[in-house]
Amino acid sequence: MPKRFVVAASEFTDLPRFPVGFELAEALTAAAGDLHAKGSPGDTMNTAVALAVRLLPDAEHAGISEIQRGGRLRSLAWTDETVRFATEPRQGGHTPHPDWERLWTTPVVRTDDSEADGGGNVLSGLGLRSALSLRLRADRRRLTVLTAYARKPQAFDEDATRIGRLFTAHVSLALDSATVREQLTEAMRTRDLIGQATGILMERLDIDAAGAFESLVKASQRENVKLRDLARRIVDANSGTGGRGVTER
Repeated sequence: MPKRFVVAASEFTDLPRFPVGFELAEALTAAAGDLHAKGSPGDTMNTAVALAVRLLPDAEHAGISEIQRGGRLRSLAWTDETVRFATEPRQGGHTPHPDWERLWTTPVVRTDDSEADGGGNVLSGLGLRSALSLRLRADRRRLTVLTAYARKPQAFDEDATRIGRLFTAHVSLALDSATVREQLTEAMRTRDLIGQATGILMERLDIDAAGAFESLVKASQRENVKLRDLARRIVDANSGTGGRGVTER
């Protein structure tokens, strides 16, 4: 199951909405500070959707989704249940927003009125007339998209689009930074775990560090288990929490 992150915009009441006279640079600087203060990609996305509602003129809801080639979707963050429902996969996991496919080739897609041409789509059914979708990340296989929604038609004009693009540039940088931090943290944990497992095997098999590590690698390949997972199994078994260890063959 994909991990999902939910945050209420009301948790950020200290952040002003974007009033007339409040400098855009100052607002974005404050937003960037909040984004970069988060320790994980999930927390960064939580903050981003809440900030989108605070910063984008006329935005009432916001969400972040990941779209794979072929239209398959998973929702990563949303401000409320309306957005959660709007971005839930439909018909075998495919996106309920056909316009999102255009984000493979353009950084912004705007829906001025979901009830145009008779409505009958997910957004109009939820009373969401306007949407502003902004690309956060893209590679050959997937897109990450931040979308702001409003209940009135034509809510997002060129100014809102400009602010949205500046804001998502900050979100993208913060998300990349948080991802790198998370990967480095995981690498450190993995290194420590493998070190512990190697030490256990040295004592158990009466071999040196190189031999213990080689034994661990061979067992990983033989059992088709990631080295990290096998190391965790050994450490857990040694500490009495269960699991199978490594045996010589």
